[in-house]
Amino acid sequence: MISPSHRFGSESPIHTSVTEYHTAIDHGSDKNVVNADTLIEDEYFRTNPKPEYLDKLVGKAEKFLKNIPKTCKIVLLTSGGTTVPLENNTVRFIDNFSAGTRGASSAEQFLANGYYVIFLHREFSLTPFNRQFTHSATTQFLDYFNEHGELKQDFKAKILEEKKLQLKYQKQLLLLPFTTVNQYLWSLRSIALLMNNKNCLFYLAAAVSDFYVPYSKLPQHKIQSSNEYKKSDYSKESKSASSSSSSSSSSSSSSSSSSSGSSSNVLSSGKLILDLDPVPKFLRRLVQSWAKSSMIISFKLETDSSILIKKAKQALKNYNHQLVIGNLLQTRNKEVVFVSEDANIKEQWVKLTADVTCIEALIIPEAIKRHQEWIATQESK
Repeated sequence: MISPSHRFGSESPIHTSVTEYHTAIDHGSDKNVVNADTLIEDEYFRTNPKPEYLDKLVGKAEKFLKNIPKTCKIVLLTSGGTTVPLENNTVRFIDNFSAGTRGASSAEQFLANGYYVIFLHREFSLTPFNRQFTHSATTQFLDYFNEHGELKQDFKAKILEEKKLQLKYQKQLLLLPFTTVNQYLWSLRSIALLMNNKNCLFYLAAAVSDFYVPYSKLPQHKIQSSNEYKKSDYSKESKSASSSSSSSSSSSSSSSSSSSGSSSNVLSSGKLILDLDPVPKFLRRLVQSWAKSSMIISFKLETDSSILIKKAKQALKNYNHQLVIGNLLQTRNKEVVFVSEDANIKEQWVKLTADVTCIEALIIPEAIKRHQEWIATQESK
């Protein structure tokens, strides 16, 4: 769309939703993996392979950043949800709730305020300037045209308005996709290492999975719904588990699955038992290593209002970054809360007003204000 890679007749775009046909391997037998004192974060990148397209993606980011004047501000904005594949040749996966609305709208606001934007987004989620036309419950793509293929007058003014903005900011915006949580983490780290600068801001609005299936535990083929067609690719102990009564405890089933290196177990009752590992909290590495000279804003989404502020404060304590923007699932489009370690401003609620159409028009100016203050603080050191 915006970057040259998204235009017809140019270099082919990166696609992340296509399965990478690797063969699942047992990293437990790899002598080069995981020393006793290796950090969990380092272990992750040793044992979960990088996406096949990563070098191409990094090349696009390098080219984009190289052409930005040194005095300009840059934001890496992540948007959309990550998936967790349950098989190597993926048919089934776990997804995180996110259409990418906040990310796409926030990107537009950053561009309007002079920032260069790397938009790391879930493939096929909402994108800047297209978001109002690709996620409508009442209007599909062909509805914008009459029977002669001409744009209908009802939509023309709004489409032309967004098209002008797209063209205006096309040199300030780079779109880079991801689909799986592994693709997201590899991309985040690779791009962050290019942006370790006080003028760079990280606005982490993506909905990142908290649990995943490690690469070494992924079955190669589709998980079967019965044991009849189970391949050797699955747990050798699944047979004994499936022959047990349906009242067998999930803990014993999970233990059976884990001990054999598989992430899934289908019982004779038809139940599927999944054994998921926690995704390492890479925000700490982002703050302490990958982009320690940059300002970092993370989001905290909750459904229980009584724990929102507490969880946001805990995130600041755990990762030592600059700002957490908290929001509730039920009211995320109407209000958010800024939580920081600033002694003067502990919590600041931002609420939608009658004269503003989207809350990101209020969130981004405040985020930019804090980024400017943070830059001034860094320069005074």
